[in-house]
Formats: sequence, C-alpha cells, structure tokens
Amino acid sequence: MAILKGLAPESVFTYFEEICGIPHGSGHTEQISDYLCTFAKERKLDCMQDQLGNVLIKKPGTKGYEDAPVVILQGHMDMVLDQTEDSKVDMENEGLLLTVKDGIITAEGTTLGGDDGIAVAYMLALLDSEDIPHPPLEAVFTVDEEIGMLGAAAFDMTKLRGKILLNIDSEDEGVLLCSCAGGVTVSATLPVERDRDEGYFAKVSLEGLCGGHSGVEIHKGRASANHLLGRVLSELEETVSYRLITLHGGSKDNVIPNFAEAELLLDETGDVKELIKQAPIINDTLRREYEATDPDMKLVVSIADKTKKANVMTYQSTSAVIAALYGFPNGVIRMSHEIPGLVQTSLNLGILDSDVREVSFSFSVRSSVASEKNALVGRIRSLIGQLGGDLSVSGDYPAWEYKKESKLRDLMSRVFEAQYGYAPKVEAIHAGVECGFFAGGIDGLDAISFGPDMRDIHTANESMDVKSVARTWDFLLATLKEIGHDW
Repeated sequence: MAILKGLAPESVFTYFEEICGIPHGSGHTEQISDYLCTFAKERKLDCMQDQLGNVLIKKPGTKGYEDAPVVILQGHMDMVLDQTEDSKVDMENEGLLLTVKDGIITAEGTTLGGDDGIAVAYMLALLDSEDIPHPPLEAVFTVDEEIGMLGAAAFDMTKLRGKILLNIDSEDEGVLLCSCAGGVTVSATLPVERDRDEGYFAKVSLEGLCGGHSGVEIHKGRASANHLLGRVLSELEETVSYRLITLHGGSKDNVIPNFAEAELLLDETGDVKELIKQAPIINDTLRREYEATDPDMKLVVSIADKTKKANVMTYQSTSAVIAALYGFPNGVIRMSHEIPGLVQTSLNLGILDSDVREVSFSFSVRSSVASEKNALVGRIRSLIGQLGGDLSVSGDYPAWEYKKESKLRDLMSRVFEAQYGYAPKVEAIHAGVECGFFAGGIDGLDAISFGPDMRDIHTANESMDVKSVARTWDFLLATLKEIGHDW
C-alpha cells in the first residue's frame, strides 16, 4: 500500500516513496544507482554511470527552451542510517516504514532519508515530466556524500556543460545557501596493552542525548556522548580503581553521538560502593549543565554482583585512553567574525570503538578557513602522538567560497519573493555541501543550495514537511522557467 498516495505534488512523492523502498545507506548505493540508470534507459534519456556509482542523466530543453542555458540539478543518493534501539528494521537490506501525520512525514524508528532523497525525487519528477517547461537539464546524482562527499570528489566535471548549479541539499525552506565550510574526516588510533585479571564487571553508559547533525546543529551546544564519557571516566578515576574493557559510542563521524558506553573491571568491593556513590552525583551535575539542550540525558550504571575474569586494559593503557577521550577538543572552536552567527571551525568526535589491540576515534573536522581546519587536525595529531597513537585523514573536501556577485542568487531571490511575498534569507552554512567540488571543477560556476523544511536529519526523529515540499517544488519550477526566459 502506498503510504504517500494522494499527497501533492504526486509525482514527487511517488518517486520519494519508491526511493524509500530501496536500501541506500552510505557505502551501499548500488541498488539505487542501478535504479536511476534503469529509469533513464526506460525514458530514452542520455545516462552515464561511473565506477563509484555516480549517475548523470541529461534531458534536452522543452519547446521554446532549447537554447536556454544548461542547468545542473544535483543531489546525493545516499542516506545516513540511524535507528532507535528497539527498531527491528534491517536498514541495509530493507525499505523504510513511512508514516504521515498532520502533514509531517517520518519513518518508524529510523532516519527518513529526506536528506537527500527529496532531491532525487524532485529530479526524477522533472526528468519524467512531459508538460513542465525547463531549460536543458544535467541531473547529477552522487554517492557517499554523508561519508566525506566521496562521489562528488571523484565525479568527472568535464562531462558537464552547465554553468548554473541548483543543489537541492538544504533543510530550511526560505534559505538560499551561497557558501559552506570545507571539511575532513580524521581517524585516530591508540594501541592498548591488556592483562587477564579478575574483578567486578560494570557498565557505564550515557543515554537519551539529542544528538544531531555535526554541521547544521553543532552551534546548539548539545552534549556529545563520546566527549562526556571521557569526562565521566576521568572523574571516576579520581576515587574508583578500575580498568577499561571496551568502549563504544556513536555510529557516524558527522553525527553528534547520542549514546556511548564503557565496560569496566572494578578492583575491589570498595570500588563498587564508590561507583554507586559517585554515579548519581555525576548524573545530577551533567543533567543540570545540559537541561536546556539534552533534558532526557542520563548516566546509567550496572554492576555485577560477583567477580569475573576479563581481558582488561592495563592501568597505563586505561589512563592513556581516558586522557585522549577527555582531552580531545570537541564542538565549536571558533565563530566567524564576518558573518554573525556562523560557526567558522568545529569538530565532532562521532565514533568511538575498541578491539583487543586498540581504541579508535573518528572525527568530522569542519572550517571555512583551510588553515584553521589544518591546525585543528594538527591538535588531534599532537595529542594522539604524545600518547603513542597514530592518525590518518580522508575525505578532504573544499570550502565553497561566497561570491559577491551572483546572477543566480539575484534571480532566485526575485522568484522567491514573487511566490512567497517576502525576501529569502541568503546564508552561509557550517555544514558541507557538494557545491565546493563543483565550483572548484567548473570555471565560472554560479551555484545555490536550497530545499524544503526537514528537521532532526541524521537521527531517528528525522521529519519532512509535506506542504514545504510542495512549495519548494513550485519554487524550483518557477526558477527553471525564469532561467529559460531571463538569463
């Protein structure tokens, strides 16, 4: 049964629901990439699929628009996979369970993938249309945007003729994005030594945090479960004698982690009593500090009533891991002095994990100033190096610089004001968008990023507003028509 049947624009929501039925998490986009190629073949549209799975579909301009400037439409086909602890959906192999209530679309217990499935749906609806006037279109569907913009970084820009880019990968209706931060993924590892010993097994976890997108929502000051776990372990280390067994927190480097846990081995019964004493004190302190941003946060502790043997980290390795976890910088590092309210530099410790040999840390580092991004990577390298660890970087993507003069920005502002009755906001964003790669690869490119209202992206609470999707569709069509007439 089609859950979105009857919603308008019908073609957009039909394609969005089809996309939601195809597993398309980052790193696993083969099915949706092939789906797009089949779509193009069935409609006899020019199509190219590269080795990574990026897809380019071209469509000539409609009657009267044949000689209009070529417009590049662009969005990414991958989505962040996140779900509640009780969700039974196998997101790597199953489709999503969509729901609609009071004009808001969500997915039961999982991310919705509106970021950026709605862009894919918009583009497919346009490519499939026979009665919508538009200039020649080059629709670019990229892979693995959510894990470092790997698809855009590898895409062959020489395949494109257009100099106008409409990137449909923003989440606030009424905002035209004209600049974004650059970023890089940093992976640090710290080797650990282990002993076989006996003691009281305990688990310490931080739960109920809000999490969120580490670019769009980093300025909100929400707690990072991974970072706070380091603080909790450091404070416990002052009065409780223990060694670490395992650590785990977060699932994506660009998602503020909403859960983290550590397994400990306590030495004596006195340490058990002290942990029971300290846990509620630390819990109350953290809840007071974050009551405005993470009201449901809680520190949960469980302790075994009998001793057990375990393969634990040595005291020295335990202290080194805690020093790294607590000592890493995290969150907003510097605000912009040129654009009020814009985060200039930040980082997010999104993934914490451990195995027998090492503890690993994965960060998303962002900045609109390349030198500050490099300096922040240097801080991580310095700390992990002093503790005996190592560091690697990947997925480096460029910032998208602000253009003082933009014909596209002026045109879209006029179109928006004519439709809505008020002027749009023109903003820069701290999160990364793929426009930086296209601007770097196409000389003279004029680009804008926009999209409908979506909330809590990259979390299981992600939602998308039906009426906003419809208004943004009308805005897109009006923009294409105006480009055809007045460029």
